[in-house]
Amino acid sequence: MKKRNLSGPLPSINACLGEMPGALRHHVEQAWDIYIESIAKAGLDVPGHPDFIKILYKVWAYSDFVAQSCVLHPGLINDLLDSGDLLSDYRPDEYHAKLKNQLGKVKDQGTLEVLLRTFRRREMVRIAWRDLAGWASLKETMRDLSALADACIDHTARILYQWQSGEMGVPMGGHNKTPQSLVIIGMGKLGASELNFSSDVDLIFAYPEEGATRRRRMPVSNDEFFIGLGQRLINVLQVVTATGFVFRVDMRLRPYGDSGPLVMSFDAVEEYYQSQGREWERYAMIKARPVAGDRAAGQRFLAMLHPFIYRRYLDFGAFASLREMKALISREVERKGLQD
Repeated sequence: MKKRNLSGPLPSINACLGEMPGALRHHVEQAWDIYIESIAKAGLDVPGHPDFIKILYKVWAYSDFVAQSCVLHPGLINDLLDSGDLLSDYRPDEYHAKLKNQLGKVKDQGTLEVLLRTFRRREMVRIAWRDLAGWASLKETMRDLSALADACIDHTARILYQWQSGEMGVPMGGHNKTPQSLVIIGMGKLGASELNFSSDVDLIFAYPEEGATRRRRMPVSNDEFFIGLGQRLINVLQVVTATGFVFRVDMRLRPYGDSGPLVMSFDAVEEYYQSQGREWERYAMIKARPVAGDRAAGQRFLAMLHPFIYRRYLDFGAFASLREMKALISREVERKGLQD
């Protein structure tokens, strides 16, 4: 890692934070002292541009997560600066390319969990820093958070699929005898690419066809294969380890909610929505998009659901259900005192 040299005296915290409450200034000052010790032990230099240090003080005052991440991992700021990532806007495929390079030839789940969490921490610090420093728009911040989640979910699902296929065999379609892949649909804020820093990721899992794995001895059904894969994926993403977690996963928007199977075939999902789909599920599906897994199959899946999502005709019942939903939301907002 290339070292940065000091360039002039560092501005004082009081001069940078101005009228900010004294408790915040004290908090930043404590974090700064520990950071100086940590970076010296790591054999690195403090990023020394005075204007950057002014921004650093303010960002640390606004975000304890960023401050603590930099204190506990003193090379993080240098890495973000030396790579140019902190000062630049990512390309649409940047997260996928970076994470693919990070994961490389990972062989076991423990290593996968550590690498994912390390990657997530670095990129969350970058996104939060750019947001708090005023270097990124709200649209860019939400887009980057959503793209980060997409990449983490997609690469994790692909790696786990490969491992599980080696253990159970490759799942095959019962009709066309082609390999089957997991389709992961993002819902809510993730589906709309509007994720925020505290958001869960709302997901629906599906697979194209019923069938069984191609295996000489003891094949398993596609249903069993993909339920197991979905459970492993959720666990890797949201279990809290010594290095934190990646994303909390919410599966309650799937057919039948918590009481339903974790994964269903395309035909089973279509049958559910056509026969039992409720109005709120219709509106929720408007934001749905394939975020990971077999995206081409995901587009076919949403095309199958198009008649349910976008009804050809709207009757008074549809308008009444919208009014009821809006009234329910308004009552909940008032009950929780969240009018602002």
